[in-house]
Amino acid sequence: MWCASCLASACAGCACNLCTSAASAVTRRSARLAYCGLFAASLILSFLLRQFAAPLLHHIPWINAFEHTPPDEWFQMNAVLRVSLGNFLFFAIFAIMMIGIKDQNDRRDAWHHGGWIAKIAVWAVLIVLMFCVPNIVITIYEVLSKFGSGLFLLVQVVMLLDFTNNWNDSWVEKDEQKWEIALLVVTVVCYLSTFAFSGVLFMWFNPSGHDCGLNVFFIVMTLILAFAFAIVALHPQVNGSIMPASVISVYCAYLCYTSLSSEPDDYECNGLHMHSKQVSMSALILGMLTTVLSVVYSAVRAGSSTTFLSPPSSPRSGAKNPLLGDEETGKGDGKESEPRPVSYSYTFFHLIFALASMYSAMLLTGWTSAMSEKSELMDVGWTTVWVRICTEWVTAALYIWTLIAPLLFPDRDFS
Repeated sequence: MWCASCLASACAGCACNLCTSAASAVTRRSARLAYCGLFAASLILSFLLRQFAAPLLHHIPWINAFEHTPPDEWFQMNAVLRVSLGNFLFFAIFAIMMIGIKDQNDRRDAWHHGGWIAKIAVWAVLIVLMFCVPNIVITIYEVLSKFGSGLFLLVQVVMLLDFTNNWNDSWVEKDEQKWEIALLVVTVVCYLSTFAFSGVLFMWFNPSGHDCGLNVFFIVMTLILAFAFAIVALHPQVNGSIMPASVISVYCAYLCYTSLSSEPDDYECNGLHMHSKQVSMSALILGMLTTVLSVVYSAVRAGSSTTFLSPPSSPRSGAKNPLLGDEETGKGDGKESEPRPVSYSYTFFHLIFALASMYSAMLLTGWTSAMSEKSELMDVGWTTVWVRICTEWVTAALYIWTLIAPLLFPDRDFS
């Protein structure tokens, strides 16, 4: 128990103190970013525990409850999963509490935006308590996290599509030649990057003298998808644009790279196997950065009533609303008797963070079992390979669907 207390004070205390110092300054307008900061703190805490917590966990009897002590890698992944579980419970509880909120007169609206000292305390206590639960609970959570991570990847793809479409629309609406040139430059750069990157992947992951048909299939499929995006987007009957197609192409090439670089270091077709430790760490950091950015973007985009984060009761004021809109500045403005509708779904907002907590755990543990004794590298293994390549294909399918859906269902509004 002394070790558990030491672990809590040494790790959760640092993040808690940093968050508490700014809690009094959180307003309705910045509450969403404060949740992002709390999530980022959990990522940092997970990473630190993965690197340094194994010696402490060795001395906790209900964690090291084995006749033969597992390797340090097992304790590292176990620590990550426990922090992730505490973070998941925090956001999942809030997601359940916020179900059914329609206007700012609801008492729970204040719970969502205020009380940050209490929230940070609850968050820290939940994480500490997770180091007191038996290993079977962590094993069950690990299995559930793989499904939750898949859902988060879908949310991440939708966010990317939302970002590229809004980026393209904002420049097109300016109706000036310089912005049209900028769109053309971005498109050309993205496509050149896609094809150049694919060529590099052929050199790295299709070494001569080896039968690497699977890797070749992945890379060729990425190139085919890039051409398909352009063809569909430029079709006369499709209301598409070439710039979003080019950005999605680059993202698919990136997913193909992360998938191939996650192949085991002893796989003969992994041309980077001599540097798999470094590649794994760089891919991990980039993956964590992508996760944080997607969560932050989902938080700020939640203020726009044009996104799927918005409930039906939110005001439909168009795409030109600011990301952190004025509708969050207060409740009344002289009309206290008229309840103002909330501008986004609080439940879905917290659900994104809960799913992101699961995904971050899988990212830090390489999607492998905590009982495995062979997981020495982060984010490496055939499970990771297939998860990421499937994410690429789902991204492609969703993007093409956004282009052809208005043709298939002309009576429905997809704006």
